[in-house]
Amino acid sequence: MTSRTNPRLAMGRSSGTLAAVCLTCLCVAFAQSGTSPAPTTQQSSPPNSDSAAAADKNPAEMVSHEAAAAFKVNVRLVLVRTVVRDANGQAIGTFHKEDFELFDNGKPQVIKQFAVEQPGMAATPLEPKLQPGEVAPAVPPQVPDRFVIYLFDDVHLQNKYLVPARIAAEHHLATLRPTDRVAIFTTSGQNNLDFTDDRAKLHDALQRLQPRSILDTGVSQCPYMTHYLADQIINMRDEQALSVVAQDLQTCEPVPDPTTALALAQGAAQRELSLGDEESRLVLSTLKNAVRRIAATPGQRTIVLVSPGFLTPQLEDQVTEIIERAVRSNIIISVLDARGLYTIDAAGDISRPGSPNPVLLQQEFLYESQSETANQMVLAEVADGTGGTYFHNNNDLDEGFRRVAAAPEFYYVLGFSPQNLKLDGHYHKLKVTLRDPRKFTLQARRGYYAPKHVADPAEQDKQEIEEALFSQDEMHDIPIELHTQFFKSSDDNAKLTVLAHVDVKGLHFRKVDGRNRDDLTIVSAVFNRNGDYIQGRKKILEMRLKDETLEHKLGSGITMRTSFDVKPGSYLVRLVVRDAEDRMMSAQSGAVDIP
Repeated sequence: MTSRTNPRLAMGRSSGTLAAVCLTCLCVAFAQSGTSPAPTTQQSSPPNSDSAAAADKNPAEMVSHEAAAAFKVNVRLVLVRTVVRDANGQAIGTFHKEDFELFDNGKPQVIKQFAVEQPGMAATPLEPKLQPGEVAPAVPPQVPDRFVIYLFDDVHLQNKYLVPARIAAEHHLATLRPTDRVAIFTTSGQNNLDFTDDRAKLHDALQRLQPRSILDTGVSQCPYMTHYLADQIINMRDEQALSVVAQDLQTCEPVPDPTTALALAQGAAQRELSLGDEESRLVLSTLKNAVRRIAATPGQRTIVLVSPGFLTPQLEDQVTEIIERAVRSNIIISVLDARGLYTIDAAGDISRPGSPNPVLLQQEFLYESQSETANQMVLAEVADGTGGTYFHNNNDLDEGFRRVAAAPEFYYVLGFSPQNLKLDGHYHKLKVTLRDPRKFTLQARRGYYAPKHVADPAEQDKQEIEEALFSQDEMHDIPIELHTQFFKSSDDNAKLTVLAHVDVKGLHFRKVDGRNRDDLTIVSAVFNRNGDYIQGRKKILEMRLKDETLEHKLGSGITMRTSFDVKPGSYLVRLVVRDAEDRMMSAQSGAVDIP
């Protein structure tokens, strides 16, 4: 049997082949229906419904191992989201694949997948042309199309920075559109608010924000110690850093001899490293959960991380995992440093006891400067890697929230398959350049980790379907039509039916034992007005059609019906259809308002 190339790779929409990280859908447990349509037609069904696909089948053909050949190609595809900006900071969307160069550990790579995305451009339905006497159709309900999570790092932010950020966020939330949905999360996990357009709830969530540091006890430290210093002393074995801390100890709590001072400094560093690492893990874990949560929303997705920065020693693989998940799910992560124009006081912290000598003060200032640089690196990496904006060193927080909440006008998705990739989990540095750089600047992810095992092709296929379901991308590889119907059984209950009409003449069948073989996976899902997933169903239509059936009996296609029990209200419906032979996919959205 001849294997076929997936035509969707050329369109820049397929991202489920990333093998290093598996997206876990939080809320979908698809109900399975693994049989073909029944051989008889119910009177209430429309023509060519589930039953229209009925044909004589040999049961053995339905379990043929040849069906697995559709997933035979198992190549890791690394996706690199790239934003190109001009000298004025405007994103440019006029470049082509040939304009880019991509390097993996310094080696040039072949860009196999290329797409130009416009996150803010949703398809606008055309106004129908009415004939004389015709009545305009009812206006469809407004459904959410843009989701933003504001993630406040209350673990690291001090109150003097958190209060101005809260005020600026309040100003920005006043500009929400009717189709925007906002969630407010905290890295401490306290007082989270899920997606809503309720301004009163958003205001209340912002007012409850307060610092919740693990490290800051409100008591002046003795000796002087930071997470960065602790990392240098314990992980990097910096003897000079240990000496600086030991000397500082003598200024606030004198000890009898230098050996004791060094031992106490070592112990203080170990405690600080443990607590600092715990805070960093907490932030990354919360950010990862935010990516998972927003990935389950059907629209444009942005996460705004409000943080002063933090260290990630021994946690770099988690940062890479977050970037990969975000890129694969079309999620942009932007960062706002709520401290504004931040400078380090060369005179030190006046609240600390003692008077360090000038040499010691200079050494502490040097480490504090290095700490500030290190703390910012992860913020820049996450923003650059996902195509987001990093707003820092600027006191105009109102402008900052406007910038970070807005997706770039254009970004590019470059995909490549690493040559001779070893399954060793090692880090690979990435670099993206323009063949003619001129005065353009590029944002792109800085690297990735190689997988440690071969991904399961069936799981990859499931990921692609789920990711298409939880988006608003329109895909048209397979000719399909989406229709909805509803019937109210009472004032509080309704039956919503999703009709998926598929033109089977647009499929590529494979001949096996005189039959035309292909399988269709039809997935329908319903979301409420806040974009929350309500229900989902998956049906497998196994087609083993005779030539006569395919040529003469299915000219108008087939229609699959899926029903949901819902309450009256406004809903967004998503339909995804995937075929097994060519792995082609189509996806459409629809809106319904049940009064």
